Amino acid sequence: MDTINAILSPLYWLVTQVIIFFHNVYSQVFDPDSGWAWGLSIVSLVIVIRILLIPLFFKQIKATRNMQAIQPRMKKIQERYKNDRQRQSEEMMKLYKETGTNPLASCLPILAQSPFFLALFQVLNHIANNRTLGILTPEQVESAREATIFGAPIAAKFMDGADRLAEFGASLTDVRVVTVIMIVLMSLSQFYTQRQLMTKNVDLTVKTPFMNQQKMLMYIFPIMFAVFGINFPVGVLIYWLTTNVWTLGQQMYVINRNPTPGSIAYQQRQERLRKKGKLKEDPAEVEAKKTVEQARAARRQPKRQSKARRQAATARPGANGTVPAAAVDPTADPVAEAADGTAEANGTKSANGAATPAARKPAGAGARGSRQQPKRKSSAKTKK
Repeated sequence: MDTINAILSPLYWLVTQVIIFFHNVYSQVFDPDSGWAWGLSIVSLVIVIRILLIPLFFKQIKATRNMQAIQPRMKKIQERYKNDRQRQSEEMMKLYKETGTNPLASCLPILAQSPFFLALFQVLNHIANNRTLGILTPEQVESAREATIFGAPIAAKFMDGADRLAEFGASLTDVRVVTVIMIVLMSLSQFYTQRQLMTKNVDLTVKTPFMNQQKMLMYIFPIMFAVFGINFPVGVLIYWLTTNVWTLGQQMYVINRNPTPGSIAYQQRQERLRKKGKLKEDPAEVEAKKTVEQARAARRQPKRQSKARRQAATARPGANGTVPAAAVDPTADPVAEAADGTAEANGTKSANGAATPAARKPAGAGARGSRQQPKRKSSAKTKK
């Protein structure tokens, strides 16, 4: 432990320097011994660190997109050299060099924050044990030790017992409630950040194992935060909640301004630019879209009629092939009309218009008449 403290001693000095600077600033507004002055000092520490890490964040975005783009080629290399690990590694390194991709670049922001996180963790532990560290004086340690956030001391943990919390003058219920709420908010912010990345800023035209890995991390990270969060002091929970909110806002800005080509966010951005007239499109593509829109406008769908209109159409004279009663001659002889109809159907009628029965020949009569029957031989010829 002494070796780790010796290595991190410059960071202890830097972290305490930043915290004391902002504490002096916020003490002009809040009580110097209040949790607001010390809590906002930790929030300000996170903001300073994240501003310094912005260049690494853009490198992370570039590396992540490059990894997505080369995933199909990586899969081919793995399948081709699955029995030769050395050759597979050589081809992978060659591919990384060719495309300018650094697999570790996507982890740079997290790796760069880790030392500051450890330094803050040690500072809060020293405050909880009433010990100085960095540039903290005994008076400042005592002030920070008594500072509370909604009744929970910034140096207290979820796992601390009632006797330990009694030293801070806090109750077990207050500490447990505050820490649980902060752990839940920390896990939800991490989950939403990862989900936003998966649903809006991933190229949907390419299906790669990278997407499955990101989907797994979307559920693994919140669980990890929930498990380890119960052992973190309240001040460290403030640190991680603040950095998660910063990451979420920073990612939303990047998704709206510079989304991944082929993603849903990219399509939405192109549509916004198209409406504002800031997007220059190919004339052939514009003409094709106009043709499609005109075809859709010209196509008319049949309108659905109401029940009243359908009933009115049914009651209309001549509707559905029926003849109204008013159109029938009451003086007409139905038998004669039937005979006339039969005569017209048979194609025969007299000169005065009267129907006469037609001489119908049985079907096939002509063929039977032309067919010659064999003559019957006499009995005498048969005996010969």
